[in-house]
Amino acid sequence: MFKRISLFIFINILVGITITIITSLLGIQSYLMSGEYLFLIAFSLIAGFSGAIISLLISRMMAKWLMNVQLIDERSPQGEQELFILEETYRLARIAGLKKMPQVGIYHSAEVNAFATGPSKNRSLVAVSSGMLQSMDRNAISGVIAHEIAHIKNGDMVTTTLLQGVINTFVIFFSRIVAKIVSNFVREELASVVYFICSIIFEIIFSILSSPIIFWYSRRREYKADKLGAELGGKDNMIHALKSLQHNVNRVDDRQKSIAAFKISGKEKFTKLFSTHPPLEKRIECLKSL
Repeated sequence: MFKRISLFIFINILVGITITIITSLLGIQSYLMSGEYLFLIAFSLIAGFSGAIISLLISRMMAKWLMNVQLIDERSPQGEQELFILEETYRLARIAGLKKMPQVGIYHSAEVNAFATGPSKNRSLVAVSSGMLQSMDRNAISGVIAHEIAHIKNGDMVTTTLLQGVINTFVIFFSRIVAKIVSNFVREELASVVYFICSIIFEIIFSILSSPIIFWYSRRREYKADKLGAELGGKDNMIHALKSLQHNVNRVDDRQKSIAAFKISGKEKFTKLFSTHPPLEKRIECLKSL
């Protein structure tokens, strides 16, 4: 399961654990153990959305760091490929009506892929792999970039944040409820320690169990990004891009699990519940039926 957890979910778990530790040090844990459910609900809401918002705010920075993205300098792009990527991204961003152009970068990898991320439409990033530049023609690359611009235009990161915030709220609330139940079965002097440990354990467990909801949304947003990408860059280019990805499906780098949900293409796993992307065949069929 951990292999399919995206950067967003992973950071949420870390933030949740950090909040648990800090609140325990500040003495808030005693209030949570008191059985005041209104206080627990308020705490769950604040802590839950804090984790999601922090994940959103640092998403662009973390993506650049994890993938070692080299940003293209718009004042002096190096080489024909960089100039094409920059100009095509800006062209499609203008068609999409973005007020501020996204950062554009290349990450060095043999995989044939690309991704978009960022905390808002005005602070976004589009990155393509060097493998994609070597393997795809310009029409296919244009289709891929259109798909990524569509993610930015649709505000997918923000809507994912709202969904994750709601999930976090439930995760934190029920992890404390279960932790409270477990702590009732131990001696009073050990109850606070057991509550603290169980809160962390159940928060991790419930976060993993709820992750298929985020993956379901990830698959759903791919179809929407394909559709808008076809409107922005042309239906033929979008279909051509997906077919090109189909031919290079084995060249998808799975080493960075944390960024998998942000890329245009992914590999199908043993269960669709934990797959961030729908099958390329289905995506192509949907585009053809438009």
